[in-house]
Amino acid sequence: MKAFYQKYKFYYRDSLKLAIPVVISQLGHTLVQTSDSIIVGHFAGTTALAAVSLVNSIFLVPLVIGMGISYGITPLIAQNNGRKNFAECGRLLSNSFFLNVITSIVLFCAIYFGVILFIDKLHQSPEVVIQAKPYLLLLSLSIIPLLVFNTFKQFAEGLGFTKQAMLISIWGNVLNICLGIIFVKGLFGVSPMGIKGVGYSTLIDRTVMAIVMAIYVFRSPIFKKYLKDFAIRNIDRVRGLQLLKIGAPVAMQYTFEVGAFGGAALIIGSIGMIEQAAHQVAISLAAMTYMMASGVSSAAAIRSGNYFGSGNHKQLRLSAISNYHIVIAFMSCTAIVFTLFNHLLPWIYTSDKSVILIAEQLLIVAAFFQLFDGTQVVGLGVLRGMGDVNVPTLITFISYWIIGLPVAYLLGIHLNLGVMGVWYGLVCGLMASSVMLFLRFQSISKSNNLIIVDDITTSN
Repeated sequence: MKAFYQKYKFYYRDSLKLAIPVVISQLGHTLVQTSDSIIVGHFAGTTALAAVSLVNSIFLVPLVIGMGISYGITPLIAQNNGRKNFAECGRLLSNSFFLNVITSIVLFCAIYFGVILFIDKLHQSPEVVIQAKPYLLLLSLSIIPLLVFNTFKQFAEGLGFTKQAMLISIWGNVLNICLGIIFVKGLFGVSPMGIKGVGYSTLIDRTVMAIVMAIYVFRSPIFKKYLKDFAIRNIDRVRGLQLLKIGAPVAMQYTFEVGAFGGAALIIGSIGMIEQAAHQVAISLAAMTYMMASGVSSAAAIRSGNYFGSGNHKQLRLSAISNYHIVIAFMSCTAIVFTLFNHLLPWIYTSDKSVILIAEQLLIVAAFFQLFDGTQVVGLGVLRGMGDVNVPTLITFISYWIIGLPVAYLLGIHLNLGVMGVWYGLVCGLMASSVMLFLRFQSISKSNNLIIVDDITTSN
């Protein structure tokens, strides 16, 4: 064991140093929705909590499309930084900013005007839909500043600077919680807004975060050599397509996974409002651990990109495997927490005992899929850093839409296992994704003639 530890010791420290700030920053995205759920659950009731669940299940799909596209810059920045090509980093940032702004506007229009047309036809409780509509408008607006924030965050993280985004995320969440309580409950002379209150707090929080992150990147001396070629004139079709070549498949990967979970939420919503609220409680807790694992995945993508760009095949593999070890250890700990405290954790979100009774059962299932969830997202990160995005996209589609969601519907609805059956189906999808992505990584990383062609991994 000592020899094993010594082999990976440097990579553990290097990965954790990079990953911990990213983990906290990534967690910030989930904590916005988690804090919204907690505030609404305690101050606005079970119907409002079910409405939050409905909106989040719908909003997550376009959200991860936007975030996936914004992630396209990170491995390219890491690879070019590894090659000491600093000027190209500024050109990539110009194109990424333009691409993400356009994407966010298109997604806002698609979310709001598209969803409003069919939200009444989703077989959800009418009282839930009524409360969901105004919250959906405010949340969909917030995707514009969120993608602006993510543009500069992914740029900085691609260069290995992760702490500032972490600090901005922490303070942003503090602001979101404070404003959410004030607006929902009605404090300091503000009229109680109900579920709309958390919509306003999220929009304000994400706008402030975008402004502060942009100021940090443009005013910090450490980025000056990278920003010399940041200009409108450097926005071009070639780099835009280069970003999309990685970002679009990443967006599809996240869409397939989150879309499956969103579809599961709609299936559960057709079962009942109590089950839907319980699902929101359990999935919020599972989402927090997932986002932490996603932070490790982002760090793995950055280091894989660095080693890939410099052509250091051996260190790439050692670094990637160390990230697998880290996420397995972490997710094992969270699985134990979910198992031991499944009776207590739902009380964070609600005091409705009928919701808690179901949620505590779901947390046992969540404990089981922790390892699969963590290893599959790290697998995606490692492969993304190497530029391998197309095959992993196919793997995620098969895992969640050919295996996971159909099994969830079969067990939950046809075999009458209810919400537990739906979650068993999700476990099957995560397990399939985890195994296939690891096999993909093993196949590529063990090849002795790994080469780079237009930032896409190939193996002769």
